[in-house]
Amino acid sequence: MAGRADAATKRSVVLPSWADELPSEWGWCRLADVCLDLVDCPHSTPELVEGGPYLMARTSDILTGVFRADQARRVSEGTYRERTRRVEPKYGDLLYSREGTYFGLAAEIPAETKVCLGQRMVLLRPDAEQVHPAYLRYWLNSSRIQSHIQGYRDGSVAERLNLPTIRRLPVCTPSMREQRAIAHILGVLDDKIELNRQMNETLEAIARTLFKSWFVDFDPVRAKSEGRDSGLPKPISDLFPDSFEESELGEIPKGWRIGTVNDIAETNAKTLSRRDGLDVIDYIEISEVMRGEIGTVVRYERGAEPSRARRCLRHGDSVLSTVRPDRGAYFLCLNPPKALIASTGFAVLSPRDGNWAFLYSALTRHEVGEELGRLADGGAYPAVRPEAIGALGFVILRGSQIVSAFQKLAGPLFERAQQNGAEVKSLAALRDTLLPKLLSGELRVKDAERIVAGQV
Repeated sequence: MAGRADAATKRSVVLPSWADELPSEWGWCRLADVCLDLVDCPHSTPELVEGGPYLMARTSDILTGVFRADQARRVSEGTYRERTRRVEPKYGDLLYSREGTYFGLAAEIPAETKVCLGQRMVLLRPDAEQVHPAYLRYWLNSSRIQSHIQGYRDGSVAERLNLPTIRRLPVCTPSMREQRAIAHILGVLDDKIELNRQMNETLEAIARTLFKSWFVDFDPVRAKSEGRDSGLPKPISDLFPDSFEESELGEIPKGWRIGTVNDIAETNAKTLSRRDGLDVIDYIEISEVMRGEIGTVVRYERGAEPSRARRCLRHGDSVLSTVRPDRGAYFLCLNPPKALIASTGFAVLSPRDGNWAFLYSALTRHEVGEELGRLADGGAYPAVRPEAIGALGFVILRGSQIVSAFQKLAGPLFERAQQNGAEVKSLAALRDTLLPKLLSGELRVKDAERIVAGQV
């Protein structure tokens, strides 16, 4: 639908108060008018299958406006068929969250991805003759629409949008040429953001694979004990023993020992005080952290920060949530500004010997999260005491040349991932700045193209 909306169309759309701020030649329609299908999901909770063949999209999987397939849970073929009986999601469709803390977000289904809807999700199938799918995603995720939908909560305890309200959401429709151009400009930034995220996954996977090989599976020791080449450079291979001995945790390399996290790390070493002389506090809350990534950091004037803003952070700290510790709310702190402060809901582990890559890799293994989850108690928000993390037992090599060698190999990988993460934040900020300006006509396409070209 290009051009100025006719009178009949305008009568069918409840225009937002800011509609006149957009270019007069752009049209308006309802979301249902530009979708071939708009389908609610089944309300039942599906059975999840570890390693199942199909993905299931939940509201938590699209918080970034991109479907995070790497985080999605899996279901069986039977469950997938049952939940896609009415319509089977495909590339170009949009996943839309209708309920929860972050309701009203949309994400495009990636190519060659088989996914069904989880609870509180809606499938949108854009009519490509009327609206560009990527443009529609950006429109729905824009600050204007996010502000608009806040007035349409259904009044229940849970924050949700009902289906009739979703169908009536206003969509502004520039010409298809302009829609494609807007989608392309913002897509260039999103592609670079996603490339950095994928690169970070690869970098961390390499570091974690190396840690598991050396300190969990003991591959170099096993190879040497069997007379095989360890595959490592000789100076590193020579650091490993060539035999095993029994321990309370089972077979471990000869000369290594069993210890606790407390042997190699200090817990909550520094607490914020008035003597720190800070004028502002940059505060990290648990809800903003997931598997090494930090979302929004809120700045407070000193004295106005939450009472739980107490954990001071230093270079090399491993920071883990003590609330729902199996959820994966952790991050590595590298070169933090002095004003960066974390919630008391975190445990901050500082390496005693400076080998932070070893400590972080050890503490953020999936098995450690599961063990802490088993130790947690407290009902709706199970938690562990920081001391429980410090008491965890594992094979340690404090001061070992092997740990130092791991630091030299893995440290730069984590550091590069942090640099990529900083670039992601910068690109996302640029995208979020351009988005409302492009969607309001305040910034024209050619000007935006010049801005983006200087950043990617």
